Amino acid sequence: MTLTKNTFREKCLDKLKKNSTQNKYYKDKLLNKKLLDELKKVKNKKILFYYPLKNEANIVKSLHILRKNNEIYLPFMEGKSFKMVPYRLPLKKKKFGIFEAGNSIRKIDKIDIAIVPVVGVDGGFQRVGFGKGMYDRFFVKLQKKPYTIFIQSTLCFTTKYICDSFDISCDVIMTPKKTVKKGNRC
Repeated sequence: MTLTKNTFREKCLDKLKKNSTQNKYYKDKLLNKKLLDELKKVKNKKILFYYPLKNEANIVKSLHILRKNNEIYLPFMEGKSFKMVPYRLPLKKKKFGIFEAGNSIRKIDKIDIAIVPVVGVDGGFQRVGFGKGMYDRFFVKLQKKPYTIFIQSTLCFTTKYICDSFDISCDVIMTPKKTVKKGNRC
C-alpha cells in the first residue's frame, strides 16, 4: 500500500492518542527543558507560539519563561488561516477548542522564530498537521521565513516525501526524547 499524506496523518494521530496520557507530565517537562535549551540565548525576538490542545505537547512553561525577554504571539483564527496577536491574558476557548488571546488591530508580518505543533513530519522535514492548512496559508503571508521548530510529544516521522510543495518545513524537530536538525536524519 502506498503511503499518502492522509494515511500517514491517520497513523500519527492514532499514535498520539495512544501515547497522549502515558507520562504526559514528564514528557512535557523534558520537552520544555529542550526547547528552553534551544532558545536560551534568545532575547528581544518575536516568537510565534501555540497554545496546546489536549493531545499536543504542553509548552506553556517555555512560553511564560520566554515572554520575559521576547515578544510572544499566538495564532488568532481568521477564516481559513490565522493572524498573530500578542500573547495576553485572559485567553478564550474558540473554534476547535483552541485558546486564543484577544483580537488586535496590530498587523504583524515578521517573526524571528515559529514554534509549531505537528502531527507528523515527512522526509523533506515538511509538516503534516490536522489537515486544515492554516499554518501553510499563514506562512505564505510572512515577509521572511522564520527559524521554525516543529514540536511533537511523540516522534512520528517518515523518510518518504509525501507532503505538498506548499506545506511548511522546519529547521528543527523536537520531541521529549529526540531533537533532529534539518540536514540530520531521524
